[in-house]
Amino acid sequence: MTQGSHFGSHIPGEDLTLHALQALTAEESAAVQAHVAECELCRAELAAATGDLALVALSAEQQPLPTGARDRFLVRIAEDAKQEEAQPRIAKVIPINRASVGRVSVWAPRVAVAALLIIAAGLSVEIMHLDMRLRRETAVLRSLAEKNAKAQAVVEALTAPSAQRVLLTSIKTPPSPSGRAVYLPSTGALVFQGNNLASLPADKTYELWVIPANGSAPIPAGLFRPDATGNASVVLPDLPKGVPAKAFGVTVEKASGSDTPTAPILLAGAAPAAGE
Repeated sequence: MTQGSHFGSHIPGEDLTLHALQALTAEESAAVQAHVAECELCRAELAAATGDLALVALSAEQQPLPTGARDRFLVRIAEDAKQEEAQPRIAKVIPINRASVGRVSVWAPRVAVAALLIIAAGLSVEIMHLDMRLRRETAVLRSLAEKNAKAQAVVEALTAPSAQRVLLTSIKTPPSPSGRAVYLPSTGALVFQGNNLASLPADKTYELWVIPANGSAPIPAGLFRPDATGNASVVLPDLPKGVPAKAFGVTVEKASGSDTPTAPILLAGAAPAAGE
């Protein structure tokens, strides 16, 4: 640090830059801090020097060696060695400014470290944003895949040649309540549509039943309550696969449903052979 910075009215720009790089001694840094606290001009120049150093760190870029540079360097060293052997050896003393060397060795690595820290912070933020975007897109794709799979199952049940199509009607009165069932035994897919159904108390519900062709116990196929127009549906209930149906039925049960049908059966329909 120059003597003028201790006693003059302003600190030279070179010393302000070295102070920004933390390349001054503790005593010199203290003198700079004390001066810029009272001098607005030097304080502004110190801020500008700090900003310039940040830009230098951001713009630092490693460049590859030019092609053949290493070979040319080795040849040059060999030629210089031959010239030195041919000339008489004369000891030369070259003065070295130790203060300048010390300052350069201190601030140069700090500039490189600052540049690496800034680049690493930018990459970290970019990676975080990409990860959040990937998670959102993955969730959307999963939801679409689930909806597509269910839609395909409904289409297969409604269009499969082996599906059993049944018309359910009231067993006591002429067509008032009715229902239609389309059932695919191989996959257990079932689509039921009820019409003109009477409304029920809050503690009651309709329950659909599959009557297996092998004579085993009826299988609960879903609970449903009609809307204001008397319509209701059951779509793809959880049923076992590979169980051909003999018939279908609808009963009125408690709101939580039942494991066995409760008489009387309100709607019933026999299942034709597969494909009929």
